[in-house]
Amino acid sequence: MSRTIVDIHVIQTVPPSNINRDDTGSPKSAVYGGVRRARVSSQAWKRATRDAFEELLDRSELGVRTKQVVELLAERIGTRAPELAERGVELATAVLKAAGVTLKAPRNKEALEESEFLLFLSNHQIDGLAELAVEAAAAGDKPQIDKTAAKARADQDHSVDVALFGRMVANLPDLNVEAAAQVAHAISVHSVANEYDYFTAVDDHKAADENEDAGAGMIGTVEFNSSTLYRYANVDVDRLRSTLGDTEATRRAVEAFVRAFVTSMPSGKQNTFANRTLPDAVLVVVRETQPINLVGAYEEAIGETEKGGRISGAVARLAKHTDELHTAYDETPVAAWAVGVGERGDLLADVATRVSLDGLVSGVGELVAQRSTP
Repeated sequence: MSRTIVDIHVIQTVPPSNINRDDTGSPKSAVYGGVRRARVSSQAWKRATRDAFEELLDRSELGVRTKQVVELLAERIGTRAPELAERGVELATAVLKAAGVTLKAPRNKEALEESEFLLFLSNHQIDGLAELAVEAAAAGDKPQIDKTAAKARADQDHSVDVALFGRMVANLPDLNVEAAAQVAHAISVHSVANEYDYFTAVDDHKAADENEDAGAGMIGTVEFNSSTLYRYANVDVDRLRSTLGDTEATRRAVEAFVRAFVTSMPSGKQNTFANRTLPDAVLVVVRETQPINLVGAYEEAIGETEKGGRISGAVARLAKHTDELHTAYDETPVAAWAVGVGERGDLLADVATRVSLDGLVSGVGELVAQRSTP
């Protein structure tokens, strides 16, 4: 049985920056091909992609991930039925417990109870649970919530982000949702050594006083690096269609994911480094076999002598590795598109049709809609 898999490959150069740091404040890294590479975790780019959805999709198609579900649901109950606003917390607690959600006291003793784990609910699911609570309140002073109904409301009408990124509720596996998207850790195509920026901050008031010393008000260091990254993600369109249950919603979800993943940037230290860039080249391949990560093109790190420099060298390697892999494994893509800046885009001409970003998104969307129609 054929499948529909959308593979997204991105070559992107980031100037001095620290967009994703570890617990010590250092830019994340990884050893690949025997050398140290810059790394941006998949979680960081997933978050950036989800944030970008706010501009690409209607709020009703998105979800909320939080522990503060009692507060969130109580507010939604009060919005739906203002006369029940004072009972919102009571009703929210009752309906969440009926759905099987474990609640516990928060660290802040003055705050409301919260879920034991982060809970990812679509806005439609939150509305459904609020509606169930209102219905129960109308039936009597002491709400009686049907457990089956409550679980059903929490497990239907999934949002785009829940369907793409999945949901795991450790103590309530019935509510788990298998993710339709996979995102790899981005790594640099070359070796990287972190550097340090020593900075000082001037105390303006102190500097204006002749009797004060000339010392800085603050000193410190910020660790950073710069890199040309290979980024990869894929979407299992069939799984996405199964979760969303609608062809048009599946198309919107894939289009939003492609655009958001390509154009987003994790926000770490952006005010310090102003490091936001757009990709140098993008290759999107639709397959009907399996997802294929092309990071093998960079197992041998790109050096200073690479023909055309690091960026052009990275794009050329991506094209060469794609062609060789397709030949070796008799892999025939359903379709492929490439977006590139200047002559770099031409380097992908043998493996994909060159388009603009809008052309890429609409082309993928049209193909997904055709292949998702029952």
